[in-house]
Amino acid sequence: MTQEILIRRPDDWHLHLRDGAMLQGILPETARHFARAIIMPNLVPPVVTGEQAAAYRDRILAALPKGMTFTPLMTLYLTEGTDPADVAAAAESGLVKAVKLYPAGATTNSHSGVRDLDKVMPVLEKMAEIGLPLCTHGEVTTAEVDIFDREAVFIDTVLDPLRCRLPELRVVMEHITTEEGATYAAEGGPNLGATITTHHLIINRNHILVGGIKPHYYCLPVAKREKHRLALRRAATSGKSCYFLGTDSAPHVDALKEHACGCAGCFTATNTMALLAHVFEEDSALDKLEAFASLNGPAFYGLPVNDEKIRLVKHELAQTFPEKIITEAGPVTVFNPGYPVHWAVEA
Repeated sequence: MTQEILIRRPDDWHLHLRDGAMLQGILPETARHFARAIIMPNLVPPVVTGEQAAAYRDRILAALPKGMTFTPLMTLYLTEGTDPADVAAAAESGLVKAVKLYPAGATTNSHSGVRDLDKVMPVLEKMAEIGLPLCTHGEVTTAEVDIFDREAVFIDTVLDPLRCRLPELRVVMEHITTEEGATYAAEGGPNLGATITTHHLIINRNHILVGGIKPHYYCLPVAKREKHRLALRRAATSGKSCYFLGTDSAPHVDALKEHACGCAGCFTATNTMALLAHVFEEDSALDKLEAFASLNGPAFYGLPVNDEKIRLVKHELAQTFPEKIITEAGPVTVFNPGYPVHWAVEA
C-alpha cells in the first residue's frame, strides 16, 4: 500500500556545486528537488569578493538545464584580507546571503581560511551590524586535538567566546556532528542555527572503518560515535526551529575518493529527500520533515518559504537510485545508505 506526503519544496542550506564540468554534471541533481541552496565558496581560487560571487552565480545559472528552476544563494569565503565594505555592499545588493568561516586547513580547499580570528573582527562586526549570517565550519585544526574532538573543542574555544564577544552576530553551525553541537544549538537563542546533513543522520564512524575503509563514507567533519548520530536524529526530527537541512553534498570524482589520500565528502544531492523520508518515518516524525527541510531554514535567513510543493511517495518495493552520476569531469558515486529505501520524490 502506498503512502505519500506533500511538503513545501525544500532548500539546501549547505551545498557544494564546484565549477566547470563538475558543476554542469551535478547541478541538475540538486535543482530537481531543491528550490534554493546556500552555495559554498571554496573553489580554487576561493570566492572572496562580491564581484567573484556574482560571476560564480552567473556560471551556475548558465549551467542550469532548460526547464529547471533553482536559485543559488551566494556566500563569500572569509579570509584575513576580506574587506568589510565589500561584504556589506554584496549583502546590500541581495547577492550574498552569508559569509563562510573556514579554519585554515579544516577541509577541502580551506587553506586560505582564517588562522587568527582577531584579524577578521572588523568583518564580523560589520556582519553583526547588518544582520548577515556567518556560516562556520566548526572544527579546530590544531594538531594536538583528536579529529573526533575537533567540533566540541571549537564550540568551547572559538564559537562560544565569539558569540559572547559579538552577541548580535547571526551564526549557523554547519553540519553539526556531535551531541555537544546539537545541545549548544538548542540553547543558543534566536541568533544561532545549525544545519544537519543527510549522511550524518545515517552513518557513524563504524561505517567508514569496519570491514575495510569505505572512502565514499569519509567526510569532514568525520562521522562520530553512534551516540552522536542518535543525538542528531533527535535534533533533526524534533521540529525545533534552530535545526535545518544542509546536505553538505560534496562531489568528488571517484579517482580522487578512491585514492591513497582520498578527498572528504559524501554526494547526497540525488537521493537526500527519499533518505530523509526514510529516517523521519523510522523516528515516527514524518510530520516534522517539512519543518526541517522546508521551513526552518528560510525562517532563519529571513526568506519566504517556497510556494511550490513536492510529493514523497512510499512504495511497497524498494526504490533504485543511480549508483553514479557521470560527468565530463569523471564519475561521482551517489551516497548509498546501506539499506533498502522505499521512498521517492514523484511529480
